[in-house]
Amino acid sequence: MRKVLVLEDEENIRSFVVINLKRAGYQTVEAGTGEEALAAVKDNPDIKVALLDIMLPGMDGFEVCRRLRAMDNKIGIIMLTARTQEMDKVTGLMTGADDYVTKPFSPAELTARVDALFRRTGGDEAPVSPDEISDPPFLLNTRNRTLEKNGQRVKLTQVEYSIVKLFMENPGKALSREEILDTVWGKDYFGELKIVDVNIRRLRIKIEDNAQKPTFVNTVWGYGYKWGS
Repeated sequence: MRKVLVLEDEENIRSFVVINLKRAGYQTVEAGTGEEALAAVKDNPDIKVALLDIMLPGMDGFEVCRRLRAMDNKIGIIMLTARTQEMDKVTGLMTGADDYVTKPFSPAELTARVDALFRRTGGDEAPVSPDEISDPPFLLNTRNRTLEKNGQRVKLTQVEYSIVKLFMENPGKALSREEILDTVWGKDYFGELKIVDVNIRRLRIKIEDNAQKPTFVNTVWGYGYKWGS
């Protein structure tokens, strides 16, 4: 089931989003507050993607994002914001969001973002055969879409998992930011390249022994990133 949570306190904007998602074939669950959104996810564990407005009365979208990540690392999260400051976008991504859309946005842009993230969460994928990619100290299970480091599970979002999978399938190969963006977010993605850098930063915090001196995800200056030396 293609189910999406829409958290937006302004009813006219929420209705606009819901109408366009329904036209695109999604079933929607609506919430006007952060508390309602968290309760909705608990009541609807099959929600694959959540659209979270940042500016909310009470609990803001950043806090909802943090709590959703604590509940379920597999759900895809898109932040909706009327702000244009770079720090708001980065803050949303660093708290666990996969993407952001700045208001005002077109119906085509919104549904394309949701479509791309829905694919990343495995919502449109057929079951794959059991498989593993081993690159000590890491073990990637492509059937369960999980990563272990030294036998311990690393909690990744589905976007982070897709990035790690791309890296581990191409060890030692320099991957451009554009190539990472096209592979992980899809060629129809409307956003900016900086989303790659923010997700890499977040990923390093989770998998590196020292995120300030990475040894697994290395920067190729002026180009992109590569896995290993």
